[in-house]
Amino acid sequence: MKKQWIIACLAGVLTAGAQAQQSNYVSEVWVADQGNGTYKNPVLYADYSDPDVCRVGGDFYLTSSSFGCLPGLQILHSKDLVNWSIISAAVPAALPPVTTPERPEHGNRVWAPSIRHHNGEFYIFWGDPDQGIFMVKSSRAEGPWSKPVLVKEIKGIIDTCPIWDEDGKVYLAHAYAGSRAGLKSVIAICELSADATQVIGPSRIIFDGHEHHGTCEGPKLYKRNGYYYVFLPAGGVATGWQVVLRSRNIYGPYENRTVLAQGNSPVNGPHQGGWVDTPTGEDWFMHFQDVGAYGRVVHLQPMQWIDDWPVIGTDKDGDGCGEPVLTYRKPDVGKTYPVCTPQESDEFDGYTLSPQWQWHANINDKWAYYAGDRSMVRLYSYPVPDNYKSLWDVPNLLLQKTPSDNFTATMKLTFRPNPKYKGERTGLVVMGMDYAGLILENTEQGTVLSQIACRKADRGGTEKTNDSVAVKDSTLYLRVKFSADGSKVKGTDDLLVRCNFSYSLDGKKFRLLGETFQAREGKWIGAKVGTFCTRPAIRTNDGGWTDVDWFRITRK
Repeated sequence: MKKQWIIACLAGVLTAGAQAQQSNYVSEVWVADQGNGTYKNPVLYADYSDPDVCRVGGDFYLTSSSFGCLPGLQILHSKDLVNWSIISAAVPAALPPVTTPERPEHGNRVWAPSIRHHNGEFYIFWGDPDQGIFMVKSSRAEGPWSKPVLVKEIKGIIDTCPIWDEDGKVYLAHAYAGSRAGLKSVIAICELSADATQVIGPSRIIFDGHEHHGTCEGPKLYKRNGYYYVFLPAGGVATGWQVVLRSRNIYGPYENRTVLAQGNSPVNGPHQGGWVDTPTGEDWFMHFQDVGAYGRVVHLQPMQWIDDWPVIGTDKDGDGCGEPVLTYRKPDVGKTYPVCTPQESDEFDGYTLSPQWQWHANINDKWAYYAGDRSMVRLYSYPVPDNYKSLWDVPNLLLQKTPSDNFTATMKLTFRPNPKYKGERTGLVVMGMDYAGLILENTEQGTVLSQIACRKADRGGTEKTNDSVAVKDSTLYLRVKFSADGSKVKGTDDLLVRCNFSYSLDGKKFRLLGETFQAREGKWIGAKVGTFCTRPAIRTNDGGWTDVDWFRITRK
């Protein structure tokens, strides 16, 4: 019996009713809540890169970098900082400009957002490294959210975070992208208009990290006990640490202190995140850890204030710099809440896109038909670009984040290519700068299932076929098993992740096909898993399709 996850939607955003139906999802493959009053890290074993968090009453909200993936700026909700579900996306369909809506923007667009709540409204700011500072807002985290407002048109500003001061002034902290601005490792602050829709003053550099805190970026701006605080990561994504600045004046001068570092823990690069308190007065810090192919997973650390400085993690030697914890007691939020995890498996019983899925570009409405009454999603074959080299160039990839270190993804699909021409394709894909998959294609010899791999897709690499088999059935079950045993890619902190592909005609007996694939991350994102349906770059008034019955994430 299929789970009835019927999703109501307004403008592509989940309503409160749909949120309630989705919020009790519990993963088979990763649950941070250990059921005994403790949790394990990461609390989110998925690529919620550059996370930021805020609290409104007894509710916590988290968002993260989404780069060029849509819906963008997924919003997660929690009651206890350990159990999370996806409730909406602040940019449901398209990032401006939309003059080229179907072009993948690998590694571009939404960098390191901040989420804040002020005067009854949620605000999310982010820096687009090529366009400028953007903002969206909403009275409800579930949406609908406003259209993105270009707060300042400028190249090179990233990692933006606002603060509303007691005197009514609004300030914004930000960093610079060296690749665009020609300067990095500094933090700046500028003033915003009272309605936070435009920058009204110059950016003043308030901290230079070149000597001791190189690659400082990702600032989060707070005020406490008369001090302005800037929480910021430094030292690089995989190897860095967390720094905090403080000053009595918004423009400084600022003192600085390292408050979290790897130390003797196995958690590399513990930094970039946000501070949040609980209704009971506890303090916590959420940050990412870069693990390679799985992206930047999210950890929760205890935090305390000592002499108006934050100490994050456990500070065994009392030097003011903590180390990350792997397990700890759950935050005291006054109550105990049910276990839940971000949504993964999908029976396609809804009439809109389920919230775990993202396309690889601004969304074209012609890509999919969400047939909830038939319990499926139909993906129409869509022409690849004229300059197509590989799936790296394709916008209509329907993908989701990997949810754990060891898991299996299985999908059931029925392929209906147009018999008038050849070259339509569909299948299961593990996508990154290297990618691999099980690909069905209608050829002159009939339908062929191939296990393919593409190395250096980001640099123009093309696919190689490792093995193929002719198939007569239009309905197939495709599977990929992700395996990681803790081994690292040589010379790095990246987990070594292996993928093995198999297929079945009946959903019971699976046959391995092709070669083991070593997964690799995408451009600033983790590897993603999902499906697609394409046709050659030819002019025709119609094409075939694939009907996806379900997509399931399981332990085995």
